[in-house]
Amino acid sequence: QVQLVESGGGLVQPGGSLSLSCAASGPLINTNVMGWFRQAPGKEREFVAAIRWSARNTLYADSVKGRFTISRDNPKNTIYLQMNSLKPEDTAVYYCAARQLQLTQDDDYDYYGQGTQVTVSS
Repeated sequence: QVQLVESGGGLVQPGGSLSLSCAASGPLINTNVMGWFRQAPGKEREFVAAIRWSARNTLYADSVKGRFTISRDNPKNTIYLQMNSLKPEDTAVYYCAARQLQLTQDDDYDYYGQGTQVTVSS
């Protein structure tokens, strides 16, 4: 069973930055794509960004393009989400996710972490 553990959430002021990490363990041969999703109170979970373990391909939601950057460290089996120019509407629980098949924004990944809270507020 693939396990995903997020870290790095917290409280940040509007315009600030925050970096999230996701450490993956287990049979990672079952994963080809890693991603981030988020869920705000009262809203459905939504796609944020995704990246392949073995290529430079990335995918971003329009709402975070130019502000968020997803990256990976293969030897550490870890992905990151650098979030800049944060807005109050970025407030949500952020989930790390993994899937075996192609890069996608669809919320049907094979594995999800427990989530980490990000709050953007003054």
